[in-house]
Parts: sequence; C-alpha cells; structure tokens
Amino acid sequence: MTVTTETTPAPTRVVRAPRVTRIGPVAAVAHSLMMAWRGLLTFRHSPQLLYDALLLPIVGPVLFGSIFGTAIAGSMAAYLPIMIPGVLVQIVLTSSVATGVQLSEDIHSGVFDRFVAMPIARSAPVAGALLAGMVRYLLAATTVVIVGFCMGYRPEHTAGFLAGAVLVVLATTAISWLFAFIGATIARPAAVQGMCMLVLTFLGFASNALVPEESMPTWMQHVSDVNPVSYLVSAVRTLAADGAVGSDACWSLVASVVVVAVFAPLTVRTLRSR
Repeated sequence: MTVTTETTPAPTRVVRAPRVTRIGPVAAVAHSLMMAWRGLLTFRHSPQLLYDALLLPIVGPVLFGSIFGTAIAGSMAAYLPIMIPGVLVQIVLTSSVATGVQLSEDIHSGVFDRFVAMPIARSAPVAGALLAGMVRYLLAATTVVIVGFCMGYRPEHTAGFLAGAVLVVLATTAISWLFAFIGATIARPAAVQGMCMLVLTFLGFASNALVPEESMPTWMQHVSDVNPVSYLVSAVRTLAADGAVGSDACWSLVASVVVVAVFAPLTVRTLRSR
C-alpha cells in the first residue's frame, strides 16, 4: 500500500522593483565632480595619458611653421599671427578625442556597468570625464602659448590672446560632448578613435586655421564659412590683434551651447539604453 504525503507549497514571495531615486541638480553636480576627481587620479597613476597633450603642442607649431610659413606668408615670422591661433584651436581639439576613447574603454571593460549600479546621476560619468579632460585642454593650450612666444609670436594684445586661449578651452569642453556621443555609440575604442579623428580632420582642415579662405576652392570656402572651427579661430585672432570680443566669439559660444544641448541628452540616452 502506497502512502501519499501532501506537501504544503511554500508561500510565493513577491519581489518588488527597486525604488527609483530621483537625483536633484545639486547632487548631480556633486557626482560629476566626484567622477572628475576619479579622472584626475587616472592621470596621476598613468601620466603617459598626458604625453600627447604635452608633445603635440610642441611638434605641431614647429612643423606647420616650417612647412607653410614661407609658402603662405613669405616667412615664418609673418605666418605666426595666422598660424598660432589656428594651431591652438586644432591641437586643443585634438586633445578632446581622448574623452570619447576613454568612455568607450570604460564601456568595453565593464567599468561603466559599475557606475550604472551606483546611486548616482546617469550623466555624472560623462560629465566627470569632460571636466577632467579640461586639465588636458589647459595643458595643451598653455604649451601652445609658450611655444608660440618662444618662436617669436608677439600678439598686439597679450591679455586678449590669453582670453582667446580660455575661450578655446571652454569651447573644446563643449565640443567634447560630440566625441563622447561617438564613444557611447561605437563599441570598440579603436573604432572610436578613428571616427573621432575623421570628424576632427574635417573640422580642422576645412577651416581657416592654417590657410586663408581665399586660397581654397569655392566649395570649400562655403564649408569653411559654416564651420564652427573657423569662427573659433577668427575669434582668437581678433582677441589677439584688437583685444575685442567680436561676433566670431559670440557665434563660437552659440555653437558650443548648441553642441551641448544636442549631444549631451543624446549621449546620456544612449548610455541609459546600454
């Protein structure tokens, strides 16, 4: 005779979804500063990450001045007022590519997953990386200024030229959101670097940074007229020559605000979907 024993089923456990904590703007700023400090510690433990921000500002002006100086202006001394503001913009923008590459490396290595699991603002890892990147931009801009003075560049208004360098750093920080969006979209860091350099090469050379617009083909002159890099270079040249804030500086600030307004939400949304 078989005895059947009935077992009482265990009570069903109701698993509730975790409560979403709303983070205010003050806390978001604090989280971004914390992530910026994390980026500065990365530079401290790996100082080789700053080598390009130190060496490229030295090599770039010397090469461009030696190659284009005589061909465009007749001598290097005459070419310096044209070249130094353009090289300043180009080299500082080149330093911003590391922001997108670093973000892609964090995603690829799984570090960003740890950030998502933390009760912090979703924009904090990216905003913190951009704030830490300002150290690279300041370092690159300072080196270009020093190298320019060593090469014999003497602006009419030194204070205006230094203000132009600060404007370049601020505008580059805003444009870094574009490279951060590329880093959040593309999976491989090597592909991110290639895509960022492609965008940067187009923005840098299709502008008035190194050569006057009159020497360009007609179609490239139209491209240079709408290129935000051209406005930024012209703003630095105006500040260095006249010491005045012209319309080019205003348009550069407007373009920076537009880049942040467009690519900052897109970057955060892309990271959230990941």
